[in-house]
Amino acid sequence: MSSKGIDPEEEHLARVYRKIGVKIVRGEGALLLDEAGKSYIDCMGAYGVAIIGHSHPRLISAIKHQVDRLMMCHASFFNDERGRFLDKLSRLAPEGLSRIFLSNSGAESIEAAIKAAAKYTRRKVFVSVMGAYHGKTLGALSLTWNPRYRKAFQDLLYPDVRFARFGNIDSLRDIMSDEVAAVFLEPIQGESGIHLPPEGYLQQVKELTEKHGALLVMDEVQTGLGRTGRIWAHQHWGITPDIMCLAKGLAGGIPIGATLARCEIMDSLEVSEHSSTCGGNPLASAAASTVLDIIVDEDLPTKARRSGKHFTERLEEIQGKHHAVKEIRGMGLMIGTEMRFNIHEFLAGLLNAGVISLYSGLNVMRLLPPLVITEHQIDQAVRSIDRTLSERDWRKYLLT
Repeated sequence: MSSKGIDPEEEHLARVYRKIGVKIVRGEGALLLDEAGKSYIDCMGAYGVAIIGHSHPRLISAIKHQVDRLMMCHASFFNDERGRFLDKLSRLAPEGLSRIFLSNSGAESIEAAIKAAAKYTRRKVFVSVMGAYHGKTLGALSLTWNPRYRKAFQDLLYPDVRFARFGNIDSLRDIMSDEVAAVFLEPIQGESGIHLPPEGYLQQVKELTEKHGALLVMDEVQTGLGRTGRIWAHQHWGITPDIMCLAKGLAGGIPIGATLARCEIMDSLEVSEHSSTCGGNPLASAAASTVLDIIVDEDLPTKARRSGKHFTERLEEIQGKHHAVKEIRGMGLMIGTEMRFNIHEFLAGLLNAGVISLYSGLNVMRLLPPLVITEHQIDQAVRSIDRTLSERDWRKYLLT
């Protein structure tokens, strides 16, 4: 606490976050604890970062070991941990995506993809879709749809971006041309409310990009690493992108981003045309290498598929009891619960009941729990959701 009696975060941190009035101090698995010792079931997962859960003992051990050896080594040198991580990631990568640029975040992974696509194709037009979220740095924001994020910076954004309707191949076909460098897509839209593509859509997008000589970039920052029941979400639809972007849970909470591409695409970038001082540092690499081992050894994609099915079925039971619940949708442990009312007061009530969740817009509760969440914890969370829905008449919060 500062000398003014104000929490240092409140006093000093940039006021760009919607703060939740709880101070989290510890975590274990799918549980978080506040400074008073109250525990919460974590269905937020730090916006999907906590893929393997909090304080996984193997990850802690790997981080401690690497801290004792070497924390920082610029990519102009070779490094043993970075090499091990790159080798593991390339073996899990989609076929042909064997050249990797390492950075520190999802937005940075998108920025690298933009530059690689532009350099390789020698084109300057990009295509994104309505509802897309690719980050808030200026390049990534240029591909992000939400006008609320774009409005203050519109004049600074990249001008040659076209937006199609997500899931509508005719809308995409209308704006495609031989000037397009790349189409950027989340295989499942996350931030806009957990929207799945209709069957056949992603295959049609792939065919359309090939027809026009454009690249297909899959943003797997939120959907990747087993969350949807497959190691990469696009695998559900049997396609292979030309570039793939990763981050969030890749190092279990240590900042990292990765852009994977075919060799000829990434190699179009020459020395010094793109770089990252801390990207792929030994500490992040050791953490990410261990996370990949945990995902494979514990078969977390299968666990996500089974746990997601159980979670969805329990939420559908609640939907049958409460008219306020409009729709349940998702895949694996990436679940959206669309309500008929503004959910922000509801999420506050849910927090009091010991469940931390996310929102998407005004009326979608987004669930991104650690893939290690137990069935018992899922059942507890569902009971809390049910009780919170029952405790108040939410009709006064109805959306018009």
